[in-house]
This record gives sequence, structure tokens and C-alpha cells, in this order.
Amino acid sequence: MDKVVRLVSERGVVLFSKSTCCLCYAVKILFQELGVTPTVHEIDQDPEGRELERALMRLGCKAPVPAVFIGGKLVGSTNEVMSLHLSGGLIPLLKPYQALC
Repeated sequence: MDKVVRLVSERGVVLFSKSTCCLCYAVKILFQELGVTPTVHEIDQDPEGRELERALMRLGCKAPVPAVFIGGKLVGSTNEVMSLHLSGGLIPLLKPYQALC
């Protein structure tokens, strides 16, 4: 769990993903379209991937991937991110991390 806490504290927007996950891809594309480049950790390519999955579940993730953290806080998985976006709450959270155009 320490590794997850450290990783999410190092960057503003962090996404734990699996390279073959279509829902993870959807979240990546959403962030890209909103002008945000998250730090992506592909846990299926990490030797400690299983431990990361367990740590994410202990931190409250309903599913291990995608797991989105903004400003060091767990936002959730695809459902939470999309719901937040549709309700207008995602962009204000991402504003400090958007690329300058």
C-alpha cells in the first residue's frame, strides 16, 4: 500500500490501468480530450502488479482498474469518473492539471 500512496502523491493525476483494459482506455481518452496527461501505471506490466491491485482494493477501489486519483485523492473507477464528468464536477478537479493551450 505504501507504493500506491507514494505514487499518487508524486503527481496530480494518476491512473492505475491494465494495458488490455478497454475501460482504462476510455478514461485515458477522456483525460486526453480534457487536456490532461495523467501519470499512468500499467499494473499488468509491473512486477509488483498483484500487490498494487490488492493495495488499490484496500484503499477503497471497487475494481482494481481503472483507479483514478486526482490531487492525491481517490476519485474511483470508470463509473465514478464518468458520473463526475456528466455532473460537471470533473473539470474543476482537473483544472490545475490541464495543459496550457
